[in-house]
Amino acid sequence: MLSVRAIGAQYGRARVLHDVSFGVDEGQVVSVIGANGAGKSTLVKVISGMVRPTTGQIIFRGEDITALPVHEIVTRGVVHVPEGRRLFGDMTVLENLLLGSTHAGARASRSQGLESVYTLFPILAERRSQLAGTLSGGQQQMVAIARGLMSCPQLLMLDEPSLGLAPKVVTEILGVISRLNKEGLTVLLIEQNVKHSLAISDRGVVLENGRIALADSGAALLNNEHTRRAYLGL
Repeated sequence: MLSVRAIGAQYGRARVLHDVSFGVDEGQVVSVIGANGAGKSTLVKVISGMVRPTTGQIIFRGEDITALPVHEIVTRGVVHVPEGRRLFGDMTVLENLLLGSTHAGARASRSQGLESVYTLFPILAERRSQLAGTLSGGQQQMVAIARGLMSCPQLLMLDEPSLGLAPKVVTEILGVISRLNKEGLTVLLIEQNVKHSLAISDRGVVLENGRIALADSGAALLNNEHTRRAYLGL
């Protein structure tokens, strides 16, 4: 489904990504793990078109999307839920959700989309008229994920969805991601909670200093000595 080929990226003179290559097959959950500053967020920004790579290609369903603008990448089915949620706090939950369905394909299924995300996150149905900025951190993350789902993704990219959340909420959010995948959604996950993210992933990629250090199944990486020592504290 997705092929990342020899991607390089930089901010000014600072190189962030170096010759990064990996793939995501349809129906998989693939986790990208690594320390802060490893280039994980930059990687998903390159895929979503927010950062232009200096080298390499992004191929999605056989089409080169490397140079496409962000809105056209979204219409292709590649949807990015950014780190920090990035909601419009002075707009209601419903208004934030509707912003996720602005392109023609998503507008046509708005009612179905709302019904689906309200089933997934019942609290959002209860809080639909509440300003998003007044929600708890966990509820805001639910809105961010639901807004992404309103765009009708084929590939959903989630950047640190559990950041700053209580352990109980983290378990709930990761459970939702696993459920979405079981229903057929392909997921690229950037997640600080390495143990839990690899546990729900078909494959994992370890990014270190902007380069891929390891790539294997989620289960294999959980049992890899380097991963356990560097990222699990074992």
